[in-house]
Amino acid sequence: MRLTTLLDTDRTGSGAWPTAAAVTTTDENSRFDQLVADFIPCRSNDPELWFAEQTSQVEQAKALCRECPLVEGCLAGAIERAEPWGVWGGQVFIGGVVVATKRGRGRPRKDAAVA
Repeated sequence: MRLTTLLDTDRTGSGAWPTAAAVTTTDENSRFDQLVADFIPCRSNDPELWFAEQTSQVEQAKALCRECPLVEGCLAGAIERAEPWGVWGGQVFIGGVVVATKRGRGRPRKDAAVA
């Protein structure tokens, strides 16, 4: 689903859309943000969740991304921009590359090194 489709489908009034000259950029941005916040998890939840250090929070962000209607476009954009880190499109980026899981900070576990 494209974001412009969201704007096109929100017709709360019976009249036509206001002309471009009648709507200021600030009004358009606030209306767009209001519409997007209802559909996009990263706009309606804590933004720090998508850049968290704890594995459980990273997994929570990935789960929220799976419900997002824009997950494919988000992931494609993040790959194109080589995002340095965070959860984008339901995937974890570290150093501009998608990784399977995010390892926590600090030294690795000793039992993990044995296996």
